[in-house]
Amino acid sequence: MAELTTDEVAQIFTAAGDSVTLINTDTAKNSNETEQEWKDRIKRNTDHLELIKAYKKEDNTTSIWTTENFTAIDAAITEGKARIA
Repeated sequence: MAELTTDEVAQIFTAAGDSVTLINTDTAKNSNETEQEWKDRIKRNTDHLELIKAYKKEDNTTSIWTTENFTAIDAAITEGKARIA
C-alpha cells in the first residue's frame, strides 16, 4: 500500500470529526436502543478515534499526523471513556 497523500490524511482527520460529534452530542440512549447498545455505540466511536490517532506511515513507526490539532479528539476520547465506564 502506498503512503497516504496529504489530502487523504486531511480527509481521515476531517472524518474523525463525525465520531467527535457523536460522542459529544449523544449524551443519552435513543428511544429504540438499550443502555448497552448506546454504550457499545459510544465505545465503537471512542475506539475509532484512538485507532485514528495511532495511524502510522508504511514504516510502522512514523505517525501520519503532522500539524493536526487533536484537542477535540482527545476530549472526545476522554468523554467517551467516562460515559462507558
